Amino acid sequence: MGTGLFSIGVSGIKAAQMGLLATEHNVVNAGTAGYSRQATVQATNVSVGTGAGSIGQGVRVITVKRMYDDFLSERLNTAQTSLSQLDTLHTQLSQIDNMLADPNAGLSPALQQFFAGAQKVASDPSSLPARQSMISASQTLTSRFQVLDARLSELAEQTNGRIASAVSAINGYSVQIAELNERVLLAQGAYGQPPNDLLDQRDQLITELNKLVKVSVNENSDGTYNVFFGNGQQLVGGGRAVELTAQASSADLTRIAVGLKTPGGAQELPESMITGGELGGL
Repeated sequence: MGTGLFSIGVSGIKAAQMGLLATEHNVVNAGTAGYSRQATVQATNVSVGTGAGSIGQGVRVITVKRMYDDFLSERLNTAQTSLSQLDTLHTQLSQIDNMLADPNAGLSPALQQFFAGAQKVASDPSSLPARQSMISASQTLTSRFQVLDARLSELAEQTNGRIASAVSAINGYSVQIAELNERVLLAQGAYGQPPNDLLDQRDQLITELNKLVKVSVNENSDGTYNVFFGNGQQLVGGGRAVELTAQASSADLTRIAVGLKTPGGAQELPESMITGGELGGL
């Protein structure tokens, strides 16, 4: 009976030690992006039957689980992708709005001066000062159109560059998620337990990906993720990542469109498939 007492006590010490290790891991990762707090899950050891009844054999830790809520995470990602899209859209449109609506250098003052000059000429066609004023206002308006056109072209080039950068970042995240899918599959197959830190890293990548484009995630029975965007176009399937491209639009060669790399070449995607995130805003 003494041996049983010692073994039960040792089981409690081991369980408490694992709990302390989990707590220590939580503390040192308090500032780690995407980290989910972990806790041990305990269960009683199999009891031993005796003539006097079953005798307990202490406690054991059956797993270490993440304090993670799929529903809350999904809602957060949905809100984040909408925020990123609206913030990007607001930033881009604000530049155009501020440029056109500027009280001094915008389009409205030049138009008002031109029509004011035209009104003077209409009132007194023979007046040379009125004619000269209208010509001067016409030249100012023409110059203003040219300046605004150059600025709008510059903004268009910046937008094209940002679209290409976003596509490159999306491809990078997709490859990392696919690699983590393989690592999760191997880890679960080797130990039969969820690799919590790898799962956190993968979920953090999904969060970052949602900032660039709205995606949806389906979890397979083996623990790997399938990631989709748009109307169900697959971006990641298990350990395979699909590559997006940034290419000249077939409708307007001055614009950059998002395409999908296929064995037959890059296939341009309709803009309706690019929703949410920075890319959707652009």
